[in-house]
Amino acid sequence: MSRIGRLPVTVPGGVQVNVQGSEVHVKGPKGELKRSFSPLVAIALEDGQVVITRKSDHPQERALHGTTRALIANMVRGVSTGFEVVLEVEGVGYRAEVQGKDLALFVGYSHPVKFPPPDGISFEADAKTRQIKVLGYDREVVGQTAAEIRGVRPPEPYHGKGIRYAGEKIRRKAGKAGKGAK
Repeated sequence: MSRIGRLPVTVPGGVQVNVQGSEVHVKGPKGELKRSFSPLVAIALEDGQVVITRKSDHPQERALHGTTRALIANMVRGVSTGFEVVLEVEGVGYRAEVQGKDLALFVGYSHPVKFPPPDGISFEADAKTRQIKVLGYDREVVGQTAAEIRGVRPPEPYHGKGIRYAGEKIRRKAGKAGKGAK
């Protein structure tokens, strides 16, 4: 049995979970999410907890068991507390700022790169620490948005300039050998 799938998802106060067959609707203070799951796993709401069970040990059902539980747990956590991804801007003259709702990136191009937020996403930019925070209640959209921002100027291996995730280690390469090397 799946170790993750076996764990029930606790529903915190202020969050409403509605299960209709294989469709789950979660509503909370941050927003609301709806998702359809495979009918191979059974989803039930029991005593303020969401319980996921499977009918057999077929490999496909075993794979869906833990995945379904993890997705529902992410939905519940997202609408109650939300998700955050922190990016760091590294490089001389590189910076990011929020203009209205859009994120403006000044990362070495001849023009600032404007990044409008998708639905349910907001940005925070700190000029002193040169950090960008991507905030939202849908984990997939938060992660995809952070990846697209990083893709504007990925970190390069020679000087380490670019946009990186907080705590990301960049493998550095040695540059050209000096003039005196023979």
